[in-house]
Amino acid sequence: MNQLNIIIPDRLIGQRIDSALALMLPDYSRSKITAWVRLGRALIHGKTFKPKEKVLGGEIVELSIKAEKTNDWVAEDIPLNIVFEDADIIIINKPVGLVTHPGAGNWTGTLANALLYHDPALANLDRAGIVHRLDKNTSGLMVVARSELAQKNLVEQLQTHSVSREYSAIVYGHMISGGVIDEPIGRNPKDRIKQAVVEEGKQAITHYRVIDRFAHHTHIKAILETGRTHQIRVHLSHIGHPLIADPMYGGKIRFPKKADEALKEALKSFNRQALHSKKLTLTHPISAVEMSWKAPLPEDMQDLIKILQSYDAA
Repeated sequence: MNQLNIIIPDRLIGQRIDSALALMLPDYSRSKITAWVRLGRALIHGKTFKPKEKVLGGEIVELSIKAEKTNDWVAEDIPLNIVFEDADIIIINKPVGLVTHPGAGNWTGTLANALLYHDPALANLDRAGIVHRLDKNTSGLMVVARSELAQKNLVEQLQTHSVSREYSAIVYGHMISGGVIDEPIGRNPKDRIKQAVVEEGKQAITHYRVIDRFAHHTHIKAILETGRTHQIRVHLSHIGHPLIADPMYGGKIRFPKKADEALKEALKSFNRQALHSKKLTLTHPISAVEMSWKAPLPEDMQDLIKILQSYDAA
């Protein structure tokens, strides 16, 4: 347990106390500080106070900070493909089929369970240090924080769109050129499990460029400017080029006219959305150095591309 005495300066007079404390304690998120205040771990003159109370100036806040588990997730010995790690961050190349964190129907066997086994100290961080997620059947790069300060910084980078995330995708249709999809995304009013382009949704922007064109399909890269749930999958489906084998937004399998058996079998047997988080670029949360990593296309997507190329050449 750490005991801190924080004197709130007069320059913060009129601000909410939780906001003022967040400015005085940059290593911790405002939400974390607000939670401490509500739990009675912050006192002024020995008395509790509400987070929304205003600063009068010169208050001495007695704050009790202790490391504690933020969840009851179980550590599990699950192999991890670690691309990079230091004292502050871990870069993971997530395989297809691995759920990011526990939830309904998947309380064990997730990336979070694996991370807790790799580094038990992550139990003291929200979501075991995970700051963004990939869908179960999307492969590729993710960043995980190893400290409260790193997590706070990475979340802020994601919120300000300063983290660059580039994906490889294989879609239905022959795309002529790249472009930008700027369409708001929110819950599908007809199916609450799905997301959709809806007028009242949050702003969502996806940039895409053609990597290779085939007879009836296209290999593209998609770069997220925002990070809405299922953003790439929803946006590409919206413009008529859904991901191959996307069970939620792709519809039925589309076989090209005169498709040979090899192509039909390849499309039928590809059992996850053809999406891979290929490149991740961010500013290191502690050293402030820009860093970038790449993850090669997984074997299943490489094999699919070979089939599409051979059909294109036939």
